[in-house]
Amino acid sequence: MRSEAPRARPVVARPKPSETKLAQFGGIDPLLARLFAMRGVAASEELDLGLGRLAPVSALEHIDEAARLVLDKKDERIIVVGDFDVDGATSTALLLRCLRAFGFSDVGYLVPNRFEFGYGLSPEIVEVAAQRSPGLLITVDNGVSSVAGVAKAKSLGIPVLVTDHHLPGSELPVADVILNPNLEGSTFPSRNLAGVGVAFYLVARIGRMLEEQGVAGAARIPARYLDLVALGTVADVVPLDHNNRILVQQGLLRIRAGHAVPGIDALLRQSGRQGARCVSTDLGFAVGPRINAAGRLEDISVGIECLLTDDSSLADEHARELDRINSERRDIQATMREQAFQYVDSIGEQRWPACVCVYDSAWHQGIVGLIAARVRERCHRPVIAFAREDARFLKGSARSIPGVHARDLLEAISSAAPGLITKFGGHAMAAGLTLEESRFNEFGELAAAQMARLYPDADFSGAIFTDGTLPGTAMNLAFARTLRDAAPWGSGFPEPLWSGDFSVVEQRTVGSNHLKLRVRSADGGQVIDAIAFNQAGAACRGVVQLAFKLDVNEFRGVENPQLVVEQIAPLHASAA
Repeated sequence: MRSEAPRARPVVARPKPSETKLAQFGGIDPLLARLFAMRGVAASEELDLGLGRLAPVSALEHIDEAARLVLDKKDERIIVVGDFDVDGATSTALLLRCLRAFGFSDVGYLVPNRFEFGYGLSPEIVEVAAQRSPGLLITVDNGVSSVAGVAKAKSLGIPVLVTDHHLPGSELPVADVILNPNLEGSTFPSRNLAGVGVAFYLVARIGRMLEEQGVAGAARIPARYLDLVALGTVADVVPLDHNNRILVQQGLLRIRAGHAVPGIDALLRQSGRQGARCVSTDLGFAVGPRINAAGRLEDISVGIECLLTDDSSLADEHARELDRINSERRDIQATMREQAFQYVDSIGEQRWPACVCVYDSAWHQGIVGLIAARVRERCHRPVIAFAREDARFLKGSARSIPGVHARDLLEAISSAAPGLITKFGGHAMAAGLTLEESRFNEFGELAAAQMARLYPDADFSGAIFTDGTLPGTAMNLAFARTLRDAAPWGSGFPEPLWSGDFSVVEQRTVGSNHLKLRVRSADGGQVIDAIAFNQAGAACRGVVQLAFKLDVNEFRGVENPQLVVEQIAPLHASAA
């Protein structure tokens, strides 16, 4: 039985920028200027997304030591140790492609299977790597918390370069070099780099050093693979500050120009998207999930191989396999999501704890992060979903809300009850942990208590923050295209979202659970198409309030403007 739909969320307009702020954006569409100002853009220079505006490579602490360490091992075997998500896969592919193009003689990779080795450079994965007699191990998108694994490598005489972006714990590994913009005391301008962003800075510095040594063209090699950087950055949902927007925009430009690696092109085609029209949401919602599915259910290696091959036929083959795995992932997720929704609905909204913990012994540990995200959308508070790691331990994945730092919350729980959490790590909005199954209830109670102590004023309303009202005269194809091409939208730089009152002219259900509408804005204007995904049961009669995005819908080669509806609510049911 399908759980009942959650209540309508309050709709709140973001504060309007002052005329002084808007004045700095002379020469651009006033509506765009308002959107940029509301997203914290302080000056028109921040709208320049050329590579020349990128934070200097030299500004990243320890970059020279890291590059020299890699160059010193140019004629030895180098093994890149990745992670089992898109950020890890793109980081691995980027390093291998660039180092091989630089002329390195022997570069390979190793990614721990999450079900056999768990996350990061563990002592066990070091033993596997040691069998290949490497001259250097390079971690990408992991390693800053791999204290025991790095110690194991050092005991075997294997140098280690850690490249990571995760927040460090109280103890750092004794690696030869750690490259991470989130190390304590870092002054790097963009601490929001994804793992693939850190890897890009590394190969950019190596390329420049090789150029200085007389290797012509080496400095230009890393920029060939900015499509990989864009994919990993968007898929890892790191905040799109100015630096990350540059990386994403430049990668998108390469994809649109037909210069993407064959694997990205193949995955776009497999998901029904066009490279020539690729935008950040295509990477985040079409390409990324297909690669992630392999790491969640099986082995991320097929995703890495898809990004490494230059054979289009082989890339298509890998893309089809990734699509098959992703379909399996969707089926498993649907069952788990329904079970999780039924559980939280059975508790009742008034009794939801400040931090919601959900667990079922039959759940798949590769999917719990997605379940935590879906339950968070329903409960509007931090959620930690668990699955069995083995007969004794549970693997948990946390997803947080704005204003609540997921990793800090886990650290507070660990400090309050030493030994309760076996290990943990992560970011502000997402984190992971391991604990004994027998202590699940104890953990849930303590999580709620620490949440209430640390964040007594946390906002659990789930408010939808909009850019106000979009004039009916702007609901046209020209402005929809302008928005599509204006900037790479994403985390920390959200795609424009508006609210307004509309008369419902027509409605029908399409697909399994989508609502297709034709609506007219309350201020008059033309009738416009709208689509509300997974909202077929929404009350939609007469005049309603919509929270929506303006999109370009293409069907059979014809483009039309379309509203993508995030929420439908009875008129004036939400507070503006």
